[in-house]
Order: sequence, then C-alpha cells, then structure tokens
Amino acid sequence: MNKKPITTAMILAAGFGSRMRPLTNNRPKPLVELDGQPMIDHVLARMSLVGIERAIVNLHYQADMLEAHLGERQRKPAICFSNERDEILDTGGGIKRALPLLGDQPFLLHNSDSVWIEQENDNLAALLAHYDPDKMDALLLMAPVATSLGYDGAGDFFIEDTGRLRRRTHEQTSPNVFTGVSVLHPRLFNDSPQGAFSINILWDRAIKQGRVYGLPFEGKWMHVGTPEALIEAEKVLHDQGK
Repeated sequence: MNKKPITTAMILAAGFGSRMRPLTNNRPKPLVELDGQPMIDHVLARMSLVGIERAIVNLHYQADMLEAHLGERQRKPAICFSNERDEILDTGGGIKRALPLLGDQPFLLHNSDSVWIEQENDNLAALLAHYDPDKMDALLLMAPVATSLGYDGAGDFFIEDTGRLRRRTHEQTSPNVFTGVSVLHPRLFNDSPQGAFSINILWDRAIKQGRVYGLPFEGKWMHVGTPEALIEAEKVLHDQGK
C-alpha cells in the first residue's frame, strides 16, 4: 500500500438548509450555532486535530456571509473556496467543481451538519488511518442507526465481512447510517456527469466494482439538520460536559 498522509479536506456547505428553517432564513446552515459556535467551526476544529492543512468549502446560499466568517480564521486548516454562486451543483457536482483545488490525492469529505461525541478513539483519525488507496475509491464512516441523533430513516448500507459496502434495497432496513464523513479518491469522478448530480451515482458505480468500503463509527453521532435536532444535540453536549 502506497499511502501518503491525507492533509486536504472538503466541507459541503452550499446547501439551502431548508429543513433548518427558520434558523437559516438569514444565514447558511454551517453558521447556525451549536454549543456557542457555528457548526462549521466544530468541523474545522476536528480536522485540525488530525493534521488537515487545507479545507475547501463550497459556497452558494448566503455565500458572502460564510466567506466573510471563514476569511477571519487565522488557524489551520487554511480555507479555500469553491464558488457555486452561479449554480448549486449537488454533492457530486460540487465536489467535481472543486477537484482542481483538491488535487490528485485522496481527501477527507465532511458535511457541515455532522457532529459527534467521541468514545475512546478519534473517529477522523481512524478513518484516515484505515483508508487504503490501492483498493478503495471511497471509505465511508458509518454510525449505528439505533444510537444516532437526528436520523429516523431506514439506514443506508450494509457493511460486509470484507468491509465493503452494499446498499440496502427499498424493502430492507440497515443498521448503519452514513455520517456524511468519508475519504474519497479523485478517480471516483472519472467519466462523471457534467453539471449538478448526486455523489450517490458514483458510489453505486464504485460499489459494483467492489471499491466502496465502510468503517464503523464509535461514539454518539448527531445529524444536526433541523431546529429540533439542534435542541437535542445541545442537550446531549451539555449533559456530556462537552
């Protein structure tokens, strides 16, 4: 395995935050405060602990506000912006536009509304250490549905004994939910669509090739996507003394 340290990341921050309204009527969701600081600052603080030096943030909704906030940062990771002001490009299209900034090496991808409390090990550090560029186009951090906050769906993937992921069918339920955190290789985007598209298209293609893996999450994962989830997450953090 020819493995270099992963020092670049991307934070998906361009969405409208519709489910978080009215809190996002006048601000982007990454700037909604959780435990006294914007959610994106929680994400950046975690990244700094695992050696991420550069973070690319995509911009669309309330782009100027987010750009101004992050432009004031003096700490690592250093911030670069991928501009989607002209057209919001969904997850796949947004990452594809940012590829010239991300480079040709694997990178960490992180949703801005994914936060958690660690158990014993650092989940980001474990994800970066587990990634194998020779056999993986994507490594997804997967949390248990049963203990997650802010998620009430039927799960996303099954983790096979090999560590590979298999997507559940519509009739099935899975015990695992995707945390919105992953390591991706730029080759995942070879021959990908133009314009706006979901990264799910590329995952499904790579799953058929046996090149998408999952790593079990340890701790308390929280998807802070609604005002109700924000209140719950604040209570959990307060109770934990975090």
